[in-house]
Amino acid sequence: MKTIRLRKFIPTAAFFLAFLSCTNLEEQVLDESLTGTGQAEIVSGSIAPVYGMLRQVWLHTVNFGLQEVASDEGILPYRGGTDWFDGGKFIAVHQHLMTPGNSLVGDAWTFITLTLSRAVTAEEQLRLEVENGNSNAQNPLYEMIAMKAYLNMLAMDNWGLVFKKDATDQQSEILRTQEALDYLETELLSVVDVISSNSGAGRMNKFAVEALLARLYLNAAVYRDPYGTPDFRSEDMDKVIQYTTNIINGPYSLSPEYFDLFNDDNNTNPEIIFSLDQRGVLQTEHSRWQYWSISGDQIPRPEFPNTRGTDAVAATPDFIMSWYNAYGNVDPAEADARFFQENTIIPENLRDLTGVNPNNDADHYYCVEAEEFEMDRGLLRGIIWGPRKDDSGNILTCEDGKVRIYPVINRRSSGADIRYVDHTFQVDFTNEGSLHNTGHRFSKYQFSRTAPNCCSNSSVDIVLIRLGEIYLMRAEAQFRKGDNTAALADVNTLRTSRNARPAQTPAPLNGIDLDVLFRESGFELYWEGLRRVYQIRYGKYEDSWTGKTDSDPNKRLFPIPQRAIDGASNEEGFLVQNPGY
Repeated sequence: MKTIRLRKFIPTAAFFLAFLSCTNLEEQVLDESLTGTGQAEIVSGSIAPVYGMLRQVWLHTVNFGLQEVASDEGILPYRGGTDWFDGGKFIAVHQHLMTPGNSLVGDAWTFITLTLSRAVTAEEQLRLEVENGNSNAQNPLYEMIAMKAYLNMLAMDNWGLVFKKDATDQQSEILRTQEALDYLETELLSVVDVISSNSGAGRMNKFAVEALLARLYLNAAVYRDPYGTPDFRSEDMDKVIQYTTNIINGPYSLSPEYFDLFNDDNNTNPEIIFSLDQRGVLQTEHSRWQYWSISGDQIPRPEFPNTRGTDAVAATPDFIMSWYNAYGNVDPAEADARFFQENTIIPENLRDLTGVNPNNDADHYYCVEAEEFEMDRGLLRGIIWGPRKDDSGNILTCEDGKVRIYPVINRRSSGADIRYVDHTFQVDFTNEGSLHNTGHRFSKYQFSRTAPNCCSNSSVDIVLIRLGEIYLMRAEAQFRKGDNTAALADVNTLRTSRNARPAQTPAPLNGIDLDVLFRESGFELYWEGLRRVYQIRYGKYEDSWTGKTDSDPNKRLFPIPQRAIDGASNEEGFLVQNPGY
């Protein structure tokens, strides 16, 4: 057990608190004040910096991108030899060839540790308020303890360690394996029975803490021995079942329309347990989960003609094949409402593009009100449709003022050969496989209609914990205890609940095994930053997939950033690099 002092947060100490990780520390902070004219201001000023910086943790090019690109779900090649190379960090992470200097890993370290230091500061301030008789600070204190555990669990998943610290004048202890597991358990158990069941939008509550406990016990076998074969203990699975059952019997319900979970009004969706609240003044927050994967030639909202996607992460062919293999001769778009939702309704007489020349297709469009254009959702394949601009940058309209919707022209990597954007099945690190159009795309989140700018900003809450995952965790725990019947029942409850479009409602399964459970977790939770953790727990992380053949178990954990180790060099042996790096 090693120790190091984490000083009270001040700007000049920020890099030290993050152990000198390499990153751009630009951020938007709602309120960093720890003082105010009244008790309410002190409380809100304590917790706002913690919840505010959580958005930085889950940015597309921070922890979200790290989880997605390291897994078999997402791949980000050097697009057209011009975009998204970024020093090779995404390619290295995808191939599990990252080094301690990888800035994608480093940025995740920076913002997780910075947010954790803010939670420590908030906990200290709120504890003082409670001691001074401010009853309004009691539940926020519990929230900050839960947030510390949540952030430490992210650190545990990424680097196999946690930081134990309760006050700014204490030294932080780095814990690993069983010690870390015990600490996380103690922290969560200390608040689970006292924290409010409804703390407010985007804030920790009792059910979120129970969900974290379920995650903790389900991953306990990995946490105890991150490089070995997980030993799933019966008593751990019992606790997973206990806490997931509490939540399932609670106030939440599964959303009949799967994509409603990721719509502009998802703050009222009864399935969501914990999310990044992006309402009101928070509409200036990011929508990167929406547009990161979308074609750079697509205009998601005609009302904002200068917005577009970025042609970044695509779905690996391996992940797409898991859907095709599951449904055989039936297109997954017809068999599973989670795979695709058609919102861009193309007239039948325009659907066949055979013989249509992209160089001369001025009449091949249909008209729609600007506010009614909606991109398809789910996994986008083939040729996409959307608005088009004239030479002056204005959206082309019909005589009645409606927006013209065309097949989208591939202007980013088509060269002299003008063609339509065609999201092909194959995407890889070859020159052809890296073109801007390659790969099926993730279009899970709606582009906001209520934010001041649909694509740079968003009113759509970012989902972090929801009831669908709870059913999957209980099913897995039941299966690992040998109760296949109960596991199958939970999976089928989840599948058949997505019944808002009856023709696409997933049919119940007839049987279940670990491979089916893993497959179902991918179908339900894709593009939510969870795939890597599931792969490790299911023993799939050393497999080969598109562009990745490394099978070293040491790569289950990321390297500790070298600048963090160097920054802590005044404490000999404090940060010891993870094996394999």
